[in-house]
Formats: sequence, structure tokens, C-alpha cells
Amino acid sequence: MPLSDDQPHTRTRLPVGEQPSSQPTTRQSRPLRTLLTVLAVVTLLVVAISIANRGKADPGSTAGRSADAAPTAASGAGPAPSGDQPVSTTTNGIGSGFPHTDQGAQSAAANYAVAIGSADMFRTDSRHAIVATITDPSATAALQSRLDQGFGGDTATRYGLDAQGHAPKGLTFVSRTVPAGTKSVDYSDSDTKVEVWCTGLTGLAGERSVRPVTENWFTLTLTLHWTGSDWKLTDYASRQGPAPMPGDQQAATAEEITGAVQQFGGFRYAR
Repeated sequence: MPLSDDQPHTRTRLPVGEQPSSQPTTRQSRPLRTLLTVLAVVTLLVVAISIANRGKADPGSTAGRSADAAPTAASGAGPAPSGDQPVSTTTNGIGSGFPHTDQGAQSAAANYAVAIGSADMFRTDSRHAIVATITDPSATAALQSRLDQGFGGDTATRYGLDAQGHAPKGLTFVSRTVPAGTKSVDYSDSDTKVEVWCTGLTGLAGERSVRPVTENWFTLTLTLHWTGSDWKLTDYASRQGPAPMPGDQQAATAEEITGAVQQFGGFRYAR
């Protein structure tokens, strides 16, 4: 039966030791609070360490090494450009006066590869001028004979040129070699071999062409001799590839190819 407001209330006092207290709740919350504090401190330490190490290079990486300890390309073994400038002198439009160094030999080989792969090689007079310019005098006669067979006669006809190496009227003959890289083999101060990885463009550009301009990849091996003032060619060989996978690219029109050949000049190369 509920008590009315006018009925007396009875209060019971317990001994001090038996009175209820809030201390157990406080004691139970302290371990949780301590754990949260520890976790917060650990998290802050991890973040601080991550920020401090962000700007430091991995000790095992080349970026973290000093300039002296960084790996350098061995003679003829590395793909990195040397930074040397192309030679400033030319003979018959071909670079000359290459340094008496491994890189000088590679630069000479790249330039000679461009000359050997040019459209001028299909014309007798310009071919003879090129051969006389890039070859060692002791090898000029033999190389002249080989290159006459390789670029004249049936070869010129196969590309749709006349006996003098000229394209039919209204068409432009394209023959360009573009070095992609060089590598020296068995370099010495007197003789060396240089491999030149190239891509080439060859064909007749024009609306009536039945031999459109195509590309191919090949490697030229040029044997060079130091004459006392320059590197000169004594022998050469060619092999196909390595060829990359063809890209998914639409072929240009005959007009675009003709314009590109007439408007874009070639280069002299340095290692």
C-alpha cells in the first residue's frame, strides 16, 4: 500500500563501512582511461616517425647514395646518354673530328649509320662521296664495291627508282635511318666495334605509290679504326631487330608522309 504524504518516513542509517559508495565505478573506469591514453601516445609516435622518415631515401636505393657511390655506366655497357655535345665540324655534311674516346667512337658510328641509311646512298655520285668521307682509306675500295652492289642496280629498281637512283615524277623517295641507341664492343684506342640499334623508313611517298613508306628495325655493327685524327669505318654488318610491338596507330596519308619528309630535317648524333 503506497504511503501518503502525511505518513511518517523511516530512514535507516547503515554503519560507515556498509554504506554504498561510487568508488568501485571510478576504479573500474581508470584502467580503460589508461589504455586509451597509451594507445593515443603510441599512435602519435607512429605518425611522428612516419613524417620524420618521409624525406629520407632508402639506404638500398641509388637515390640515397652519394654522387661518388652512384653506379655509372661502364664502357659501352650502359644506356644512359653521356651528355657530350655533337661535334661541330662536318665533312660533306657528315659529322667529323670525333673524340678519341669510347663515346667518340659511338658518336661516329651513329652518324655513319645515318649516312649509310640515307636516300643519297641510292645515287652513285653521292654514295661515292659518302663512302670516301666515312671510311678508312685502307678499306675504301672494298667497302665501295660492297655498297655499290648493295644500293645500285637491282636494289634501286626494287624500290621503284631508276638506274641513277631517282624516284618517278610526282613521288618522293624516302630512306632514313634513326639511331635508337649505341653500344661499343671490344673498345681499344685503335679499333672498336659499335652496334647501332636503328629504326628505318623506306619507300616511295605519293598518291600513286605502289611501294608506300614502311618502317623496320635493325642493328648495324660498324667496325671503326682510329686514323690519328678521327674514327673511320673499315667494315659493317647488319641484322634484323630487335623490333618492338607495332603500336595501334593509324597510318598517315601519302600527302602527310611527303610533307613530313620535306619539312623535317635529320640530325647529327652524339653519344
